[in-house]
Amino acid sequence: MSLFAAGLVSAVLTGCASATCACAPTTNACGCTETCACADCTCQGAVGRWAIQKPGAFWLGVFKDKDGKASASLLWGGGSPNAQDEVKADGVTATMKQCIRRDKDAAKARYRVTTLVAKGAVADVTFVTVDGTGKELGRETAQAKRIPALPPAPDVGDAVYGTPIDLLADGIEGWTPMNGNYNGWTLKDGVLSNRIKRKPDGKPDGHGTNLKTKRADFFDFKLSYDVKVLPNCNSGVYLRGIYEIQVLDSYGKPVDCHNMAAFYGRITPRVAAEKPANEWQHVDVLLYKRHVTVVLNGVNIIDNQPVLGCTGGAITSDEFVNGPIYLQGDHSDADFRNMVLTPIVK
Repeated sequence: MSLFAAGLVSAVLTGCASATCACAPTTNACGCTETCACADCTCQGAVGRWAIQKPGAFWLGVFKDKDGKASASLLWGGGSPNAQDEVKADGVTATMKQCIRRDKDAAKARYRVTTLVAKGAVADVTFVTVDGTGKELGRETAQAKRIPALPPAPDVGDAVYGTPIDLLADGIEGWTPMNGNYNGWTLKDGVLSNRIKRKPDGKPDGHGTNLKTKRADFFDFKLSYDVKVLPNCNSGVYLRGIYEIQVLDSYGKPVDCHNMAAFYGRITPRVAAEKPANEWQHVDVLLYKRHVTVVLNGVNIIDNQPVLGCTGGAITSDEFVNGPIYLQGDHSDADFRNMVLTPIVK
């Protein structure tokens, strides 16, 4: 018997406008799109975007359309947010299910059943792994924090900039490896390069290491850099260690949220502006008041778009902390130069 059939993950039927809501319904309070909200946006029950308090990129979004139909998306460490199945969102509780391993033998398939119980600005989240028969195989609990509603798109002309910081001025000593994998990063003649270990046939031999700036006090800023995308390259530039701007050999491919300079897995570029592999490409990124603008090779491909949450591979799901710039080095080779970060001070 499945957990859903057994009623072990059934929803709590309390509506926003019921007596359980401690505030009066208002319209678009604090930027919320829901019809019932209050000053701290905690009257939405389970609906909202949640930063799951686990090390790494763990994020959950629970939504309802204008007809009240529920949907949900879960980011589990790496990759992109995944749409969930069998979503129910009633009052303070949301439940959903996701296949995490398929098998020809249905009983051997694996599913993650997620239950979120909102308690205002925080929530308790339970993740239960079940097989195809509904038998529980494992259970994990965590807390989540409600992500405050996004502000309106800012006027980027209002940004006040501080002194530019050359991220390569201190050489490789200004950076530090992020794990114990093979470190193929070097800095020579102003170019920061990563070369992973390869087998005699040229295929990768294990994973390389990611690299981050020793400075970790960045918040809103403008970041400019040149990147050379090697053939079949897959790397990334993480803003504050939370948001990835993709680096990929995607020349000639249709626009996609996983292509070069995309806001990985979340925002698709408006147009394709990448160059072929082995050519230097220039990227300008503006992160300002929870909105992002990306200009690739002089073309505005993401224009002041809202940031809905962390991306796969983030060091934290908390979007309100300072952090470093980190470069993805575990997948493949890449070259960077002219990396300049200009902080926004107001």
